[in-house]
Amino acid sequence: MVLAGAYAGSLKRLAAKRGRVKMLWQHDPAQPIGVWDEVREDASGLWVKGRILAEVEKGREALALLTAGAIDWLSIGYRTVKAERDGKGQRLLSELELWEVSLVTFPMLPEARVSAKFDELDGDTWRGLAAILADAAQAMARR
Repeated sequence: MVLAGAYAGSLKRLAAKRGRVKMLWQHDPAQPIGVWDEVREDASGLWVKGRILAEVEKGREALALLTAGAIDWLSIGYRTVKAERDGKGQRLLSELELWEVSLVTFPMLPEARVSAKFDELDGDTWRGLAAILADAAQAMARR
């Protein structure tokens, strides 16, 4: 269980170094697919807002899967800094070093959902989605 405030130190250290939490595809460090523009901890837990880059091949695939509803979960990659066990054997994570947040097929926590707000997408993103759909239509026409 991740306790409130567990991400605070990590996010503060990243901000001081002008670092970023990475956006990866399926936790694969060789497959960054976008950028997290905002990462913060709120009353519900970790909250992220970002952009998937349609200029990256895996980014285009991720956008297509998100649009179709095939992928809609997130998962984090981190290192435990401080943790303890409660009386029931549950591990309580009180400080984490957050490395990345990935789009994944199967999350550890089903509550970690993607919420795409397509009405807020900018022109570049819409053009990226249009290109994905055009590529898909061409691929279907070749079959």
